[in-house]
Amino acid sequence: MCDRLGQCPGCKRGPLTGPNPTDRGELGSKIHLICDRNGLPLSLGISGANMHDSLGLEPLVRSIPPIRSRRGPRRQRPAKLHADKGYDYDRLRRWLRERGSRHRIARKGVESSQRLGSVFK
Repeated sequence: MCDRLGQCPGCKRGPLTGPNPTDRGELGSKIHLICDRNGLPLSLGISGANMHDSLGLEPLVRSIPPIRSRRGPRRQRPAKLHADKGYDYDRLRRWLRERGSRHRIARKGVESSQRLGSVFK
């Protein structure tokens, strides 16, 4: 089945075709979520589709409630944070370090974000 231009669905239209100009600044929303290692949601945030991912990390980490532990005081912040390439910025790494949280953020153009939850050898 072809469209009105004779193109099959899913086929590219040529090497000089650029991005669709009507998709810029599109309306909608993104859901940002922080989970513990068992998949239990700790913090949830919703932002506009045209807002950059890196701007949503700080409010999301700040909104994590105190975590109950078996011994000692309640933990106020995560000890370690794993994130994908959308959060790969020096200012976010510095901010997490100042808060006392270790981070594991995939680097753009270097690492695959699929290995973030695995043990590195």
